[in-house]
Amino acid sequence: MSKSLKLFLGISYLIILVAFLLLIFSYIEISRLNEFAYYKELQLNLEKIISNHYYLNLSIFFIFCIIWVSLLGFGSPLVLASGILFGKWMGTFISTFAISIGALFLYSIASFFFKKLIFEKLSRKFSKFVFIFKKNEFNYFLIFRLAGGLGIPFAIQNILPVIFDIKKINYFFASLIGFVPMFFIWNSIGAGLNEYIKNAEDFSMISFILTKEIYIPILLFFLIILLSTVIKKKIFRDNH
Repeated sequence: MSKSLKLFLGISYLIILVAFLLLIFSYIEISRLNEFAYYKELQLNLEKIISNHYYLNLSIFFIFCIIWVSLLGFGSPLVLASGILFGKWMGTFISTFAISIGALFLYSIASFFFKKLIFEKLSRKFSKFVFIFKKNEFNYFLIFRLAGGLGIPFAIQNILPVIFDIKKINYFFASLIGFVPMFFIWNSIGAGLNEYIKNAEDFSMISFILTKEIYIPILLFFLIILLSTVIKKKIFRDNH
């Protein structure tokens, strides 16, 4: 049963990924990717598509995020895209809720069908975290999320708590709250990129980075990376 489900999830993930890429590339002219004017056209077309059916597009994106994350998809492209499509505030709101739900679905699937396999693969490597999370699973998992998962790949972050047997309600709300800072940063970068393309006449890497909508989120991003390193050393290493 678990092997069949694993195969189903893998095939489903590939189908969604291919369909998504085909959809994206069906709107892209590869030969014009070196033209900044082309990106301005894309930005304008996207803005029209989103504004014409705003709530429908919001719902589609919400559902897609849930499915994507449930099937071990990456998180950062989604939060960057949500900022581009819906702005930093709505983008942060919609991506945080959708990805938290998708992560919960993935955690539930992993707990039910692949618990033994996950224990075999991850328990030895992350055994030092078990005692820490048992102290207060909500607070420590919240810190884990706030610190960007301590550099652990996103899909592994979402299934790792299986070895700690975290309650689903704690998993969801710790994720929901813990995602906000990093997701706001990524959405701000996406929204900043959108505004830069809209207003600039030509692309300049220096002017792009020096735009306050870009450099402030980037500085905050590196601050969280630094915070993640400190937390990993002070909390997750000194407590095992």
